[in-house]
Amino acid sequence: MRAPSRRLIVSSLLASLAPGQAHAGRLVSPDRRIVELGINLPEPPRPAANYVAFRRVGRLIHLAGLGPANTVGEVAMGRVGVDLSVEQGYAAARAVGLNVLALLKSACGGTLNRVVQCVQISAFVASADEFHEQPRVANGASDLFVEVFGEAGLGARFAVGVNTLPFNIPVEIATVWEVR
Repeated sequence: MRAPSRRLIVSSLLASLAPGQAHAGRLVSPDRRIVELGINLPEPPRPAANYVAFRRVGRLIHLAGLGPANTVGEVAMGRVGVDLSVEQGYAAARAVGLNVLALLKSACGGTLNRVVQCVQISAFVASADEFHEQPRVANGASDLFVEVFGEAGLGARFAVGVNTLPFNIPVEIATVWEVR
């Protein structure tokens, strides 16, 4: 049996999750969606070296590359296609998305309601030489952003494979967001 297409999944998510649209008869903000989805954001990550966690330039917030949040025990480590399955890579990318949301919320003064839209998602997947499913792995973060922000969570994106990432993490993601 063939898995549903990405377009079908996004369309169904957008139908029910677009911010500012009626959801169960009321308007739903991104902060409220986090609560409704039962998502507990981790503490915003701090830089692991000599750089800033984010930089605001006008209406854009550029978040530094982030690894997975450790919210439920040990984070999977290693390369997708060698040490991890696509599903485990997807889960790791979703865990990165949690760190993105935590840092973005902090950068926006404690609320995600200031977010206008995701502009760019840059995903790096530590993967085997013959692994070619990096976009499926990166969907872990992209799908989370759509769940929280609706269509505004869809950004221009690339997902590339790399030989290794810092600290043996499987996924690193940098993002750019437009804010009010």
